[in-house]
Amino acid sequence: MDAAQWHSQLATGQWFSHLPAPFQTSLLAHARLRQLTTGQYLFKRGDPPCGLYAVLDGSLRISAVNEHGKEAVLSLVEPPFWFGEICLFDGLPRTHDACAVGPCTLLQVPQQALLKDLDENPRYWRDLALLMSQKLRLSFIGLEQLRLMPASVRLAHRLLMIIDGHGDIEPSRRIVQLPQEDLAALLSLSRQTTNALLKDLQAQGIVRLGYGEIEILDAGRLREAAHT
Repeated sequence: MDAAQWHSQLATGQWFSHLPAPFQTSLLAHARLRQLTTGQYLFKRGDPPCGLYAVLDGSLRISAVNEHGKEAVLSLVEPPFWFGEICLFDGLPRTHDACAVGPCTLLQVPQQALLKDLDENPRYWRDLALLMSQKLRLSFIGLEQLRLMPASVRLAHRLLMIIDGHGDIEPSRRIVQLPQEDLAALLSLSRQTTNALLKDLQAQGIVRLGYGEIEILDAGRLREAAHT
């Protein structure tokens, strides 16, 4: 896959497609292709800044593990999602772990090359700020849901966020490639509760459950379930 193919795929995302053309070109010119195997870490909490990433294929789990080994899954990132921009702003170490859920292909724009470009074109900082602010907005929504919404509504809403690429892709995808235990961790629910809620959606003909994936059969009714 060359830069033209990368551009075509990444342009399906709202953030990249709305960047100034010179910034798009610069990002791809500096980009390096990275391949991860299942369970391989891209980076871990405390690692030094290493640049900006875009997912081309597969998915990564963004999480944190405490001293007792308990993992909190914060997000699932899939194509054409961009991430890693926080360290560009503060220069501090990585805040969380990023681990490949399955075989994964990414683009990496190295930290120093990107900072040099931003020094020469400071207007591009606003574009990166928009990328970060979009995620901050979603984080606030997630905190609100955790405290106010019943589990069934939270699950439906999370599935919608994933198939919509967290608001970054159009049209929505139909397949969510995510083990149920990871979905449960995203929702702060038990594996058993998550499975029961998914089976209820399946019985209603809204989703179909497969091995390590969830197929959305009726996005309209799923949206209704997310606003019940």
